[in-house]
Amino acid sequence: MSDFAYLSIVIPVFDEEENVCPLAKEIVSALSGICDYEIIFVNDSSIDNTDQALSNLKKEMPQLRVIHHLQRSGQSAGLRTGILAANGHIIVTLDGDRQNDPADIPILLKKYEECRDSNHLMVTGHRVTRKDSRAKRYASKIANAVRSRLLRDDNPDTGCALKLFERDLFLKLPYFDHIHRFLPALAKREDCRIVVVPVNHRHRARGVSKYANFERLIAGVIDLLGVMWLIRRYPKNLDSKE
Repeated sequence: MSDFAYLSIVIPVFDEEENVCPLAKEIVSALSGICDYEIIFVNDSSIDNTDQALSNLKKEMPQLRVIHHLQRSGQSAGLRTGILAANGHIIVTLDGDRQNDPADIPILLKKYEECRDSNHLMVTGHRVTRKDSRAKRYASKIANAVRSRLLRDDNPDTGCALKLFERDLFLKLPYFDHIHRFLPALAKREDCRIVVVPVNHRHRARGVSKYANFERLIAGVIDLLGVMWLIRRYPKNLDSKE
């Protein structure tokens, strides 16, 4: 049994009726005997049967919580909603399409226990072998290279949703739409150490990807400039004592 008092796993979902149940069961299996935890699904106003699937699942999983957005708000908003509602000090995030492997969560926990000290620590997954389309892999490779060069965020794969960090750290970060793509860079702004571990990446077996290369490119450029500004304008020498 890990010395983690309580873990909150936050999963934003939109139209993932075929994935939420097997994903939740994989998480339960991966964390059996490791620590106490809660699983928080944030349903981003899905238009399929995700709501019903989660309602049925709650009847057999007491550790499951479901929060519903009344209108579609996006992945970052889903993360924020789930993290604000979380009871755990440690947050784990992953996508709802089952491409992230819950079996990697204990690996992130172990790395956190090995590396943590008095400062903030974020453990992020690196999908060494991507199971995406060629176009998606190519777009991601370019975006990661540009982002890494400009932000120096110590992360080769910030698009990997599988991350572990303290809830207190997230609450210090400035919130904006699409913040999930820049969590390592903004965490470094708070003097957070970034540790990267290789993780499994799986083909999407069910459902339809919501990825749009061109739309993400345009939004990504604008957001990148904004994050560069936030980092540059962060005040220095904030040490204090009472």
